[in-house]
Formats: sequence, C-alpha cells, structure tokens
Amino acid sequence: MSEKRQEYINKLKAKIDEWNTEISDLAQKAGRVKEEKKAEYKKWMETLSTRRKNLEEKIADMKEAEETSWEGLKYGVESSWEALKEKYGEAKSIFKKDIEDDKK
Repeated sequence: MSEKRQEYINKLKAKIDEWNTEISDLAQKAGRVKEEKKAEYKKWMETLSTRRKNLEEKIADMKEAEETSWEGLKYGVESSWEALKEKYGEAKSIFKKDIEDDKK
C-alpha cells in the first residue's frame, strides 16, 4: 500500500475514532433527556451509526483496492464522510439545544 493511501486512511480512521467518542458522549446525554425526546434521539443515534458503518466499509474497500484504483474510491469515501459529518453536526446541535432547554 502506498504511503499516500495509508496516510489518507489513517487520517480518516483518526477522525472516525474522534467522532466515535463524541457520538458516545451524545448517547450518554441522550439518556438524560426527557422521556418524550428519547425516541427522537434513538433515531439520531441509529442514523449516525449507519452512516459511520457505511464510511468504515468504504474505507475497508479502499484499503483492499488495487494500487491503481484506490484514488477512484475516494469520491465515495468523501461522500460518505460528508454525509456523516452533516448528520453529526445536526444531531449535536439538536442535542445541545434540547439539553440547554431542559436546564431552563
């Protein structure tokens, strides 16, 4: 595997690890919200988990790809990356707002 590809994969994995920690934190916070919000939070957590798994699968495909074709897989990885990033930002914003509202 080329050094360039390995660096790219390592960067993605490091960010996924960071998000895994942050998503776990969100899940803990979700457990402390009012009962009527728990179902909504559960859906958000499932969405984040699904998107994260999709990204991890694409990274695995990239890791196993031939040296000449891994660059072509970057678009799919980056698309999945942006989808997870977008949903994570939405979830974090909603969770933060709800937690602040519950403190009032």
